[in-house]
Amino acid sequence: MTDDPKDLERLPPASTAITRAAPAELPVPALIGAAGPHASRRFLEFFTVNIRNPNTREAYARACAQFLTWCEERRFQLDTIEPMVVAAYIEQLTKERAPQTVKQHLAGIRMLFDWLVIGQVLPHNPAHAVRGPKYSMKTGKTPVIDAKEARQLLDSIDTSHVVGLRDRALIGTLVFSFARVSAVVGMKVEDYYPQGKRWKLRLHEKGGKFHEVPAHHLAEEYLDAYLDAAGIREDRKSALFRSAQGRRRLLTNHAIEREEVFKMIRRRAKDAGLSPNLCCHTFRATGITTYLQNGGGLEHAQKIAAHESARTTKLYDRRGDQVSLDEIERILI
Repeated sequence: MTDDPKDLERLPPASTAITRAAPAELPVPALIGAAGPHASRRFLEFFTVNIRNPNTREAYARACAQFLTWCEERRFQLDTIEPMVVAAYIEQLTKERAPQTVKQHLAGIRMLFDWLVIGQVLPHNPAHAVRGPKYSMKTGKTPVIDAKEARQLLDSIDTSHVVGLRDRALIGTLVFSFARVSAVVGMKVEDYYPQGKRWKLRLHEKGGKFHEVPAHHLAEEYLDAYLDAAGIREDRKSALFRSAQGRRRLLTNHAIEREEVFKMIRRRAKDAGLSPNLCCHTFRATGITTYLQNGGGLEHAQKIAAHESARTTKLYDRRGDQVSLDEIERILI
């Protein structure tokens, strides 16, 4: 271990990566391994027992691995990490990353040390008293398109083959249900089902929860066309949105990954002449904003989006983003 305070300032770039490994395959950092088998087991249990959501597991695993690698490079041991060490790391990370990212990293580090303390690996949590950067957001930063541009994107997709039909159905599901991409890629064929004369969508939300919303008539149209072309309507337990392989544009039996959806959206946006900066969350914000512009109520938007708080829904309300030319022209000089 080094006692030189200057060592605390020589932080490496926040670039340590960790793959989306299965829980049992998560690598144990050398610093944890050096603390003994009990510490290693407790580390693995933190991600396998304590965290069930794969996205949260991935984010926290990356954050903790990055911090522990930094500590190892400075020859700290697990039991010699003090609040000042964590604070110095967070201070440098604040200069390199967005505040919300830093707060997420600190949350992961703090939760890991809490778990180690409960397991009697450590006597106290060195991250407990460390505070992250202040961050307040009243409007989301997700890139949003308007209804006309959303229609332009959907109409530009070549639906002469099953992959095009899949992409249109997937984007349509995102925009017409305000759904998170992780909830959509986790859907099974049986999660699109009839109820009376209409159809409903069963979305796989965070924490193992299911959220049911009526299917918009266009979402029905897109999904029906895709299911018929793919020939998977009767395969109820299989993945609804499947990955594709090869130039022959054949669907596999595996669910499409979020990263693949992100790349598809970027590609489709470029082909439609739209901003290449669109992301999966764009359609959640676009759907909510369009709904509110057309007279929808915030409380109903909150329910459709499965938000716990209306404050979260308001982050997706981008009606105030556009300043009209008429208002600008009021600046008379």
